[in-house]
Amino acid sequence: MSSSLKFDVVIIGAGPAGCSTGYLLAKSGLNVLIIERGSEPGAKQLWGGKAYAQPLREVWPELDREAPIHRWVSIERFSLVSGERVVTLEYKLGRKVAFTTYLSELVSWMAKKAEEAGAMIISKTRADEIVIKNGRVIGVRSGSDIVEADVVINAEGINRILLEKIGLVSKLSPEHIGLGVKEVLKLNSEKINERLGLEDEEGVSWLVIGDVTRNIPGGGFIYTMRDTISLGIVVRVSSAYDAVERGELNKHVSEVLEDFRTHPYFYRLWSDAEVIEYGGRLVIENPVETMPKKLYMPGLIIVGDAAGTLVNTGYTFRGVDTAVYSGKIAAETILEAFGKKDFSEEILRRYEEKMKSSYIYDEILRHKGVSDLMREKFLFKDLPRLLTGGFEKILEADYEEPKIIDGFRKTMRENNISLLRLLSVMIKLVSKL
Repeated sequence: MSSSLKFDVVIIGAGPAGCSTGYLLAKSGLNVLIIERGSEPGAKQLWGGKAYAQPLREVWPELDREAPIHRWVSIERFSLVSGERVVTLEYKLGRKVAFTTYLSELVSWMAKKAEEAGAMIISKTRADEIVIKNGRVIGVRSGSDIVEADVVINAEGINRILLEKIGLVSKLSPEHIGLGVKEVLKLNSEKINERLGLEDEEGVSWLVIGDVTRNIPGGGFIYTMRDTISLGIVVRVSSAYDAVERGELNKHVSEVLEDFRTHPYFYRLWSDAEVIEYGGRLVIENPVETMPKKLYMPGLIIVGDAAGTLVNTGYTFRGVDTAVYSGKIAAETILEAFGKKDFSEEILRRYEEKMKSSYIYDEILRHKGVSDLMREKFLFKDLPRLLTGGFEKILEADYEEPKIIDGFRKTMRENNISLLRLLSVMIKLVSKL
C-alpha cells in the first residue's frame, strides 16, 4: 500500500457487512478498497450456524443458486437439560427461511462477488488508525501508509479497537458480552440424516439450556451442516466469572463443552464422529447498551457487529442477515452522498435514520429485554429442573400415576421453587420474549 493511494471508499473488514457494502458500491461504479486483516476473507470467521435468507437475497438475488448453503433449516428444536433427563420441543418448518453454513465459506463467496463487481480486496493488512483531519475522516492508516477516501466504512466487528480510539464506542464490559466456543464434528451426510430424522438438504437448528452450561446464563447450540455438525456453548462472561468466584464453576470452558458433547442424550447422535475443529469468539449480549454513540461522522459510517447489529431474541440469533442489511443501507446512503458530492455529517446522518427505521433496529428494541432475562438464573437452573423433574414424576411412575399438577408440585417442593417466584419469572419470560 502506498501513501499516494486514493479511493472513493475504503472498507475496514471483509466480513458480511464489509463485503455487502463493497459489492453494492463497486457494482454501482465506485472505486472501492476493502482491507482485511486475515490471510483471506473468511479466514478469521469461526461462526458456523444459521443465516436468514431473505435479507441476503436483497443483496444477492442469486443466493439460493450460488451461495455455499449446506442445509435448509427444516426443524427447530429447543431442549432443557437437568442431569441425564431432557425435555425437548420440536417445530417443523413449512418453508425455506434460514440455512446453515460456515461463515468462512459464506464470506469467501461474498468477497468473490465483491471482487467480480470491481472492488479491490487486500488481505493480511491491518488498519491501525482511522485518520481524521479538521473533524472529518479522510482515510485509513496502515503502518506508515495512509489510504485516503471520501468515505470510510468501519466493519471491524465486535473488537472495535479503531472506534474506541476515536471515542465513538466504550470498551466492552463483561456484562455485555458472551463467550462462545464450538467444535466441528465430522460425520457423513447419510448418518446425519438417519440419526436426526432428516432428508437430503434438510437441517436442524437446536438450542439447549440447563446443565450444558453448568446452569450459567447462556446455552448450547447444535447446527447440522452437509457432512458435519457444529456444536457449541455460549456463556455470559460476567455470569461465568461470578460462578467461578462462588465456587460453582471449577472447569475450563473447553471442559464444559466436552461434557455437553459427551452427554448421553446427545452423544448417541455423534458417538463415532471426529472432532476436526475447535474455536472461540466473543458475541454481543446487549446490543442496545453497546451500540456506538453515533453510527456516523463526517466521512465515516459504521456497519455490522461494530454497529451492534446482532439480535438475540432468546430463542434464536440473527447476525449475518442484519450485518448484510446494514451494509445495504450504508451503500444506499453513500451512493446518495456521491450523487450530491456531499460527505458531510448531515448527509451521512441519513444512514442512522434509515437503520432506525429498518427491521434491524425494530428487532433490537423489541427484544432488548432478553438481556435482563439472561440474568435470571432461574431460567437456566430451576426451570430445567422443574420441567424434567415434573415429567419424571408423571412418566416414570411404577404403579400409581400422579396427576400432572401433583407431579410438578412435588418437584417444586423438592427443589425449593416457590409458586410466586415461578409466576414472576414466567410473566417476565412471556412479556420479554
